Amino acid sequence: MLTDAQIAQYREKGYVVPDYRLSDETLAAIRKDHDRLLARYPSFRDNCSALLSYDLAFLNYARDPHILDMAEQLIGPDIALWNMSFFAKPALNGKKTPYHQDGEYWPIRPLATCTVWIAVDDATLENGCLRFIPGSHKDKRLMAHEQKNNPEYVLQQELKPTEFDEGIAEDLILEAGQMSLHDVFLAHGSERNTSDKPRRGMTLRLMPTDSVYDRNVAAEMHRARGGNSLANHSLFLLRGTDRSGRNDFQVRAEAGVR
Repeated sequence: MLTDAQIAQYREKGYVVPDYRLSDETLAAIRKDHDRLLARYPSFRDNCSALLSYDLAFLNYARDPHILDMAEQLIGPDIALWNMSFFAKPALNGKKTPYHQDGEYWPIRPLATCTVWIAVDDATLENGCLRFIPGSHKDKRLMAHEQKNNPEYVLQQELKPTEFDEGIAEDLILEAGQMSLHDVFLAHGSERNTSDKPRRGMTLRLMPTDSVYDRNVAAEMHRARGGNSLANHSLFLLRGTDRSGRNDFQVRAEAGVR
């Protein structure tokens, strides 16, 4: 469980690194599952933004009761998992993730999610660890982003530099098995990996169920921006009840995926 001081840090800075960490056995299983995913879908070398649409084995890691206990302290007892992603920065040529807010991409109304970012490898300055802008979540608003079409970027929505102060960024240096929890409005990014060490991270996207995963909004975002549609993401109730009464919990598959 998170301590009172850790909960206070999450509220103040927008993120926290808990004491809990995954075992070596669990890490080995995640790496094996990721290797299997890449063997089937080599295009996910840098990023798989919809893990559960391609391999439901990853759902087992989201059911970790220790992680859900911590999330409950931050977003309440009724928790839905609406996505998992794998951000893999391969050694020598891992791509940059520009500064952004997660909520800029997501069809959740009202906008709310706690992201659990799990270090599958050591995350260091050399291999492109995350960088957080502490306190950037406090206004609970989406800042101005610019559309990019940069092949060296993992994501293509980038915060305008006038919206934040990179000079106060804090580096999220983690050992394999450690994790962070961060707010949906927190500004963050990461540099390229030119080191000889990979930097893989797996995310769980946990939403309080008084918010709604709105598939109509997802379709509108897809029409406006292109890219991958979020309308067919699977939604799982992991704890409690659907307080909104409007979330459709079902397993969906991306087009063409068996």
